[in-house]
Order: sequence, then C-alpha cells, then structure tokens
Amino acid sequence: MKGAGGGAAAPGDYVYFKSVVPLHKISIGPKLWRYYDFGPKVVPPLVCIPGIAGTADVYYKQIMSLCMKGYRVISIDVPQVWNHHEWIHSFEKFLDSMNIHHVHIYGTSLGGFLAQIFAQQRPRRVKSLVLSNTFLETHKFAAAMPWSPVVNWTPSFLLKRYLLTGIRDGPHEPFIADSVDFVVGQVETLSRDDLSSRLMLNVNVSSVGSLMLPDSLITIMDTNDYSAVPQQLKDQLNERYPGARRAVLKTGGDFPFLSRPDEVNLYLQLHLRRVGVEPRPDLVQGFTGNGSAGNSMDQKDGGDSFNDSPGDSGHRRSAGSDHDARYWGSESHDSDEPIPTSTMY
Repeated sequence: MKGAGGGAAAPGDYVYFKSVVPLHKISIGPKLWRYYDFGPKVVPPLVCIPGIAGTADVYYKQIMSLCMKGYRVISIDVPQVWNHHEWIHSFEKFLDSMNIHHVHIYGTSLGGFLAQIFAQQRPRRVKSLVLSNTFLETHKFAAAMPWSPVVNWTPSFLLKRYLLTGIRDGPHEPFIADSVDFVVGQVETLSRDDLSSRLMLNVNVSSVGSLMLPDSLITIMDTNDYSAVPQQLKDQLNERYPGARRAVLKTGGDFPFLSRPDEVNLYLQLHLRRVGVEPRPDLVQGFTGNGSAGNSMDQKDGGDSFNDSPGDSGHRRSAGSDHDARYWGSESHDSDEPIPTSTMY
C-alpha cells in the first residue's frame, strides 16, 4: 500500500477522515496556513506540529480518536518560514487569527523543537507540551548538511531524496511499513519551497533555552526501537526536563502516531487529563461536515460522526484495544508515578 499522494490506494480510515473533516486554508500576511481543526470549540485545543517530513494529515488518527472523546485537535502544516524567529511570529499570528489564547502542543521531531522555542518565547500561551522523538538543539543537523547555503537553488527531487534518506529503510513490520508509506506519500505533495524552508528550520543553528513551563506539564513520548533523531539528542532532552512524565513505546519507528495510534492516543489523553483539559463528549454528536460542534441545534441534526464510519477497507488496526486504554487510563490518571511503559503488544 502506497501512502496518500503516492498514486495508490490510501488507508480506508484516511479516506473516510478526508470525507468528514474539512481541510482549512488561510492566508495570514504572506503565509499560507493549511490545517485541520476538529472537535468542540469550547475545549482548549491540542495543536499538533509535524516533523520535517510531515503534514497536517499525518495526525489524522489522533483527530479521529480524540475528537470522538470530546477533545479539540488542531493539526497544522508548518508554513514556509525560513528561520525560528519568523516561525514564532507566524505561529502567534495564526493563533490570534483563530482567537486562541492558550494551547497545549504535541510536537514530533522538528515539530517538537518548534514547540519548545515557541513555549520559550511566548510562555503565557503554552499550557503544556507533549514532545516525541525530538531535540533541544540543531547543531548536529547543521553539521550534517554543509550544503545548506544553496538549499534555495536545489531542485525539488534532490530535496525529497535527501529528506527521505533520513527515514530508515525496511524491512519493517506491517504497521511501521504502512506509516512510512503514508509519510513518503505526504512528502510527494510538498513543493520545493515547502521542503527548502523546513530543511532550513532544521539546520539553522539554535538551541532551546530555559522554559517557564514546569516539568510537570511536559510529557516526553519516545520510541525505543529507532528514530531519525540520534539517541544522544533524545537523552539531552530527557536530562533537560527531569521532572517530565515519560511515555515509552517499545516500538513504533519514526512515526508512532501512525504505526502505534492506540498507544499514542492513550498517552495524549492521559496527558490532557493530567493538565486539566476537560473533554466534552456530550458535544461529539454536534460534529458536522464543516468541522463545527457545540450547540444543541447541531446535536439535533446529528451531522457526520465518526461513529458512523464504514468498515475499514483493508486497513490493519494496530495493537491495543479500547479495553486496554480504559485500563491504563484508570490506573494512571491520578497517580504521581510516571506514565507506565507501554506494554500493549
């Protein structure tokens, strides 16, 4: 199965997701923002920021799961910004345009780094962080890409080839292989300027300073098998936030949000509960095709709901079940112990 955009059939649940959840595009100044925003608008949002090879679409499994439980999820494409200062200002304007004052952020790889520097520079806006397979500084990536000064003149196919070399080749077990196929398909949808700007964000030499956010409001979610982020950089992140909760997935590769969605969604739900985000499952029936939710009139209509999802045409479900999620959630919600190591295999 090839990933979306790769010319072959997309996963059945992704096809259904696209039919129900609208993709929004908004221009803010010179920047075009592409994003999904789904779930009750009265709930403080979880904003998902992808890595260098990701798009807003890679978090579709998180949107489908968490929004059905009454959470609001916003998944974004990183727009064409060329340095970290520009990212901070552009993301702030994006939030302002949506009248969002406070956010919880889930960032993976480069997205986790961008989440941290935004939290450093705009501490009043970021209420909590979930950081996955990410890092504190970009020096190693800059050293590994000495040709970065000419990235703006590099053909698109070479940028894609360079970007995809960071994704580990197979053989993979089926769920991880599917996640790689999906992300490769998403990379094929990116323009040359999209690719160039993301590579520049990854190699502009910078590091995360101290955050005002307490460690208790940070969850670090890593895979134990492999990722494109060197282990040394992940260890630095763990040392920086010694009081953060740990969510460890035994396997999952670079894209656990796709290959291990049940476990990732569980840990995101535990994090949101712990930091005080109250879901509104009573508003779930109010979801309609335009992504709105939230009043009694909507609920009378019914609208589209993930409860009405047709059978998944050929998509394999990852390990773990709703029973597992309820069990772990009840055991972990009010505990002062770290989030338990994942054992749902």
